[in-house]
Amino acid sequence: MPSKNILKLDVADSYYHVYARGANRQKIFRSPEDFVKFLQLFERYLSLKETKNSIGISFPNYFNKVELNSFCLMPNHFHLLIFQRQQGSMTQFMRGLMTSYSMYFNKKYKRTGPLFESRYKASMISDDAYLEHISRYIHLNPHDWRHYEYSSLPYFMQQISDEWIRPERILAQFKTPDEYLKFVQDYEQHKELLDILKHELADQAGV
Repeated sequence: MPSKNILKLDVADSYYHVYARGANRQKIFRSPEDFVKFLQLFERYLSLKETKNSIGISFPNYFNKVELNSFCLMPNHFHLLIFQRQQGSMTQFMRGLMTSYSMYFNKKYKRTGPLFESRYKASMISDDAYLEHISRYIHLNPHDWRHYEYSSLPYFMQQISDEWIRPERILAQFKTPDEYLKFVQDYEQHKELLDILKHELADQAGV
């Protein structure tokens, strides 16, 4: 189950359900280009090969420190399932990700001030058996979840692949990608579990 002792438990080799929402519930993605920018930041920080800025300085690279196992980007919030290999690395990764995106967003839309309502929220997942349910909850966020462009579901279905998204740990619990898809579809009998997840997110404090 997720631990309510939010990231006071900063532990190596552990899973975290990470969540952030726009300040005052405002949109953090206003156009398709904004979603694409966020995905590009995943690539920047989580690809095997380091990337460099315009003057040749390398961006921090977390490929061997943080795994992104699943994600969903919604207009005013996002969900991530992260496996943290090295203590403290998720905090560094999230700081870089959210700061870089906020700078892009504020410059593009000529605004100032915080984009997100808080740094982010994260629940440590202390039971491996819970992981598949977390990933399902993440993928079911959009109404038309089967055809939503900005989630990791196409990666789970092996329709596309990138080295910065690594669904293998979750898919290992299923015989085939189609079996995972059936599991996601079969959510009605687990509605109570989904409601528990929503309640826990609502109760979380910032980390």
